[in-house]
Parts: sequence; structure tokens; C-alpha cells
Amino acid sequence: MREETKGILFILMSSFFFAVMAASVKAVPHIPLAEKIFFRNLLGVFIMGGIIIKNKKSFKSANTKLLALRCIFGILGVVGYFYSISKLSLSDAVLLNKMSPFFVILLSLIFLKEKIHRLQAYAMLIAILGAGFIIKPQFNYSMIPALIGLFSAVFAAAAYTVIRQLRLYDSPELIVFYFCLFSCIAMLPFIVSGHFIIPTSKDLIILLLIGLSATSAQILMTTGYRFAPASQLAIYGYANIIFSTIFGIILWSEFPDLLSITGGLLIILGGFINYISNNNEYFKDKTETN
Repeated sequence: MREETKGILFILMSSFFFAVMAASVKAVPHIPLAEKIFFRNLLGVFIMGGIIIKNKKSFKSANTKLLALRCIFGILGVVGYFYSISKLSLSDAVLLNKMSPFFVILLSLIFLKEKIHRLQAYAMLIAILGAGFIIKPQFNYSMIPALIGLFSAVFAAAAYTVIRQLRLYDSPELIVFYFCLFSCIAMLPFIVSGHFIIPTSKDLIILLLIGLSATSAQILMTTGYRFAPASQLAIYGYANIIFSTIFGIILWSEFPDLLSITGGLLIILGGFINYISNNNEYFKDKTETN
């Protein structure tokens, strides 16, 4: 089996587990947000910590400032994403969260001074138009969950942008470990102040599934990127949308309306154009010489 094919399979499996995580979050609407986020990261602390200890690596970061930024942006992104999942249809929440790659392009241009190709600019405009169809602007309180979902993608993009620099200093295991640890600690004040419900046995299984699926998805994604460059594999992460839509239809009879379908197709189209831009040297040469 070719290395790229292995990478694609790992990314597809990662997308499936991310969809399982989102569906699990939605399956326990009565559980406070802080509690779900706590369980989402608790398992990651032990698994990633165990990997670091097994590989006899240091827990010391080589760039604590960047690591702190990654943790702060990351937790804000997760809070916004989990909130949008609880208020929107599963497919809409996932679609808005998939805007993060386009915000990465913009943030990389602003903060990392990376060049933006013309096709990438077109991809961003198409994806933003798609987000507009999903948000369905009505200029009242009904927009708030969708806007929070969109801002969760902005914060996720900020976290990814920081990771692009942080990976030069720290290992992926260390970055994930400290993000999970920071997220758990950040949720403790809310849990202690009353944002906690003693879970039933069914709730506990679902909460553990949130953590297990999230950690599995991160490990599978990290493994996938070892077989092929991110530019060649990122497009397959959009399979998360398909898996989440299927879960939404089966579990909650959430059939996307025409506007959401149109918006989703535009975001996927934007992702495909961005994929072409990253992998086609002809377009890179054309845009850089114009």
C-alpha cells in the first residue's frame, strides 16, 4: 500500500471519530458544557502523558508562550464548537467549524507573512459565502449560535496557526498533552461552581465516548500526516461533514434544508479549490508571477 493511501485511510478514520465525538456531545444536552469539555480532554491527559513517559521524553516545552497561546485559542474554539453543536443541527455545526482552514490562510498571511495564492483567495470567498447560507442572517437572537459556531472556527484556526510555529519546538504528543491538561484545569472552576451533573451510567458511557473518540481522532490524524504532507490529505478531513450529516439524520432526523445544503457544497468546493491550489504547481507558478 502506498504511503499516501495509508495517510488517506488514517485521515478518513480520524474524520469518523471526530463525527462520533460531535454526535456524542449532542447526545447529552442536559450535561453542562464545562463537564463535557472536561471529559473530552481527561482521557487525552492520561494517554498522551503515557506516550511521553513511554518514549522517555521531557514534559518541558521549548516555547511556553506559543504553547500557552495554543491552549487558550484551542479551548475557546472547543467551547464555541460544543455550544454550537448543542444549539444547531449537527451538520450545520460541523460545517461552520470546517471554516477553520480558510481562516488559517488569512491568519497565516497576517501573522506569518505567508503568501496567499489567487486560488486560495477565491476559495476563502466561496467558503465565506457558504457560511452565510448556513448562518441564514436574520439579525436577531437566532443568529447567535451560528455566529458562535463560526467564531469557534476562527479560534481553531488561530490554534492551528500557532501550532505551525510551535511544531518547530515541541512534539505533537507534548502539544496535545498540555492542551488537554489546560482544558481540564480551565473547566474545574466552572465544575466546582455548580456546572456539574452527576452522570447516570448511560451519561458516563457517552462522556467517556467523547474523550475516547476525540483522542482517537487526534492520534489518527497525527499518524496520517506522517505518511503524506498535510496539503495532500487535508481535503479528506471534509469526510467529517458526511459522517456527521448521516449521524444527524439517523439519530435526530436532522435533514439539512436547501440553504444548508447549498452552503455546505460551497464550503466543500472552497476546500477542494484550496486543495488544488496547494498541490498544483502550475497554479502556484501562475499566481506567484502575476
